[in-house]
Amino acid sequence: MHVKIPYTPRELQQNLHNQLDNYRFAVLACHRRFGKTVCMLNHLIRAALQNNMVNPRYAYIAPTYKQAKSIAWDYMKMFAGPIPTTRFNETELRCDLPNGARITLLSSENPDALRGLALDGVVIDEVAQIEPKLWNEIIRPALSDRKGFAYMIGTPAGMSNLFYELYQQALADPKWYAYTAAATDTKIIDQEELDAAKKAMGDTKYRQEFECDWIANIEGSIYGNIMKELEDKQNITLMEYDPTLLVNTVWDIGVGDSTAIVFYQKHGNAIKIIDFYENRREGLPHYIQVIKEKDYIYDKHFAPHDIDVQEFSSGKTRRDVAYQLGINFRILPKLPLEDGIHSLKMVLPRCYFNLDKSKKLIDALKHYHRKYNEKMRMFNNKPVHDWSSHACDAMRYMAISINDYEEKSKINQTIAVSDYTIHGSIK
Repeated sequence: MHVKIPYTPRELQQNLHNQLDNYRFAVLACHRRFGKTVCMLNHLIRAALQNNMVNPRYAYIAPTYKQAKSIAWDYMKMFAGPIPTTRFNETELRCDLPNGARITLLSSENPDALRGLALDGVVIDEVAQIEPKLWNEIIRPALSDRKGFAYMIGTPAGMSNLFYELYQQALADPKWYAYTAAATDTKIIDQEELDAAKKAMGDTKYRQEFECDWIANIEGSIYGNIMKELEDKQNITLMEYDPTLLVNTVWDIGVGDSTAIVFYQKHGNAIKIIDFYENRREGLPHYIQVIKEKDYIYDKHFAPHDIDVQEFSSGKTRRDVAYQLGINFRILPKLPLEDGIHSLKMVLPRCYFNLDKSKKLIDALKHYHRKYNEKMRMFNNKPVHDWSSHACDAMRYMAISINDYEEKSKINQTIAVSDYTIHGSIK
């Protein structure tokens, strides 16, 4: 039977349907008014009608019951209504199709109430507002029996939520599909309307809602714009360790706090961040064991000046302890915080990040920020000290180590050229 439904996808929506046919899991970050809900509901309807198994089961999940009903239910009735013998249950927000397939609209308000579901496919909307356990503990297992698909859709809302985590996973895993639709790229909304929205909303909110900017809502972000440029240039990706290049490590060593270690290789002008490790309340032997267990061939290990502070209990410095354990640290010059931040801003555009082993570092660099002082109407000079601080301090020390090395190399080259000229003139 040929059934015509009142849905004509835009070109971008059609391309999305075509791409999703090749992937079981997808994360779609789309701007407001892209039409993602309409697109995904029709994808569910088509999948349900074409499923030849017994009692196919599909679901659309919104953050709340009210959202599911107000956003998706009318669309479901509009698009599935023309299909003969289709039945709708208003109480359960359920659509029963003629082949025995069922699509139910659900909410994530009480995730435990969804335990026990078996699903052939699911669309989760506004994922940034949803508890992580809904996906990890409930929906993912519900797809296992029939190897069902899951498509996560929404608009970015910062980095501290499930949507961002899943988007990063999709970028890292070739079996997942990651898609971003920014308003300036899709041209679905005309420029005059976008300009008016930006004026009304402000730049930050506009970039989040219409340009799918994950960092936009982090006010005072220090490295956020540079990290976004690196992401756009695909400098943040899966990257293999190159055994022909020596590895350097840079440490931010905490006392009773976190210690962070950045592992990097230099290839010409490029800096490859291949690995990152952070832990807390562990002694120096623990971290040295960690780096020794990795299959890297090391060149230099850098640490800030405070590694030479003498410990009261033993009378030894941590540098002495490290040396006894086989690591000879090079001490970095002490620079003011702002000078170090400036150094990293100069070095960061040359960096490539291994997404697989440095995700926490990448997130920290995006999150690191200054707090806005309402009274003074300006951002504080000193960055906020939070979970991102130690990783960003280690990166700051990395920039200092690179700049210090390159400056010394220039001096040595100048001396060498000068010596050659002097000898040449004597001859």
